[in-house]
Amino acid sequence: QVQLVESGGGSVQAGDSLSLSCAASGHAANYLPMGWFRQPPGKEREVVVAVSGSAQETYYADFVQGRITISKDGAKNTLELHMYDLRPEDTAVYYCAAAGVYRGGYMYLIRREDYDYWGQGTQVTVSS
Repeated sequence: QVQLVESGGGSVQAGDSLSLSCAASGHAANYLPMGWFRQPPGKEREVVVAVSGSAQETYYADFVQGRITISKDGAKNTLELHMYDLRPEDTAVYYCAAAGVYRGGYMYLIRREDYDYWGQGTQVTVSS
């Protein structure tokens, strides 16, 4: 079993930056494919970024291209999301996720149903 804990959400102004952190713990929590998803108010949960277990391959959603960077440490089981030039449409609950397959591999996963473990979510609110 893997537990995920997110931190770093909050309220910011448009144009500001914000970083989110996810820490995975539990048996066999290292080198798992991980991702950040978000769920805007009244909308479906969508992938923001997905990283392979090896951290060699990364997928970025089109709506965040050029506005985010990530840091993944397989040994420490952490995934950080650094967001820049935030916009009101980035307002959402952000979730960290991890998959129990492809450990240490080169495949990233972008579908919600591919992930086995989820954090509790952290709210990000961007005001104009």
